[in-house]
Amino acid sequence: MDLNKRPEEMIRITTREQADEFIAYQIETVRNQVGDKNVLLALSGGVDSSVVAALLIKAIGKQLICVHVNHGLMRKGESEQVINVFGRQLDANLIYVDAEERFLSLLEGVFDPEQKRKIIGAEFIRVFDEEAAKLSNVSFLAQGTIYPDIIESKGVKAHHNVGGLPEDMQMELVEPLKLLYKDEVRVVGDALGLPREMVYRQPFPGPGLGVRCLGAITKDRLYALREADAILREEFDNAGLGGKVWQYFIAVPDIKSVGVREGKRYDGWAAIIRAVNTTDAMTATVEEIPYSLLHKITARITAEVEGINRVLYDLTPKPVGTIEWE
Repeated sequence: MDLNKRPEEMIRITTREQADEFIAYQIETVRNQVGDKNVLLALSGGVDSSVVAALLIKAIGKQLICVHVNHGLMRKGESEQVINVFGRQLDANLIYVDAEERFLSLLEGVFDPEQKRKIIGAEFIRVFDEEAAKLSNVSFLAQGTIYPDIIESKGVKAHHNVGGLPEDMQMELVEPLKLLYKDEVRVVGDALGLPREMVYRQPFPGPGLGVRCLGAITKDRLYALREADAILREEFDNAGLGGKVWQYFIAVPDIKSVGVREGKRYDGWAAIIRAVNTTDAMTATVEEIPYSLLHKITARITAEVEGINRVLYDLTPKPVGTIEWE
């Protein structure tokens, strides 16, 4: 029996009752697997890791140790939000690790997206191994792996939870969501009582902005990407699209084009808007955004973000294009 293959007879979780049954089953499974040992969780603050955290807190309480690693590839204000929500509001056992320079130095000059994913994934595990060495009785690593991650890692792209794990890793994995699709994860999150804005926030890849800063990552382009993405999210929220569009973000390629600013030549990068709707992340349609909003976003990004001189809109559905560019 393939434990990484979703059984054909597995019913899709769509109701509170089904979610409660799943939670009860996973609580028993996790308790049997973990015993009295501690579990280390990669808590990014995204939907998947947040639902795993809530589920494991329900199952094993303070045996769960949440580690938030700031790899320098987070969206603007995101690490601060994780600390506030989990460290203060949810009273999680939270460890914050500032590893920005460590990650960016490893990624310097790396162009290949698969290599970037594997570097980021492997370094995450090393950080957790180091944190585990400082703690006692830690034998398990929890991850927010979901079923599309497993499917895509088999032929589309390496996933940080699936393709980047070192062979000599000392901890056993705990992955209670690995057979669920994204829409099911949200239903489970609701049933666990997580805040709605957390459960229905748009997904964010484990490698973070590392796969949206296309090509080799540089600090100046990463900064431009982070600022442009913050403007996009702010304007979508102001326009009431925050809860209507499943995922929206900026990608910035490592290509410059000529532009004009204040009557002078201005070379800059393009900010590519990606906005899609989907239910299970396996297929996606492109959202039709009003031109008035696109013009407003373009005006703000080109005026406020140093290094950006063009804004483009990606019209490619999945398939043919994946949701992320890398």
